[in-house]
Amino acid sequence: MSRIVVGLSNFATKLRRTRVRADQLLLLFPSCLQCSDCPNNIVGDLANCTRCGKCKVSDLRALAEKHGCKVAVAAGGRLALALVKDPDVRAVVAIACSKELRQGILASFPKAVIGVVNIWPKGPCKDTDVNLDAVERAIQWFLRT
Repeated sequence: MSRIVVGLSNFATKLRRTRVRADQLLLLFPSCLQCSDCPNNIVGDLANCTRCGKCKVSDLRALAEKHGCKVAVAAGGRLALALVKDPDVRAVVAIACSKELRQGILASFPKAVIGVVNIWPKGPCKDTDVNLDAVERAIQWFLRT
């Protein structure tokens, strides 16, 4: 059910045809994308990521740098919502499980959000993965000229 809500929300967001500048776009992802045996805490500061390549955190940072958008990691829904509610953020590309995305999209309305559901190769909330092409397509959607 949550996947359906996320899909419908993504469709509705695209119908709104929201365009933003790169500095108004937030790429938001959960801490579960980080490799669970990594000794670095990225929640407090993404700069703590050493870009070792064991997880997608370094790839997501590289995508944000490539497109010039903001990037943040959230350890939970409240922190994620606080980041989304920033008045300088006009649009969000959010990565999470379908349940968290559904709740976050509803809570952040009327902000434009495109959700990308993460992948669970080792089960939920641990060492998750994401389709980087889907993330980049979502970023490009908001930044199109």
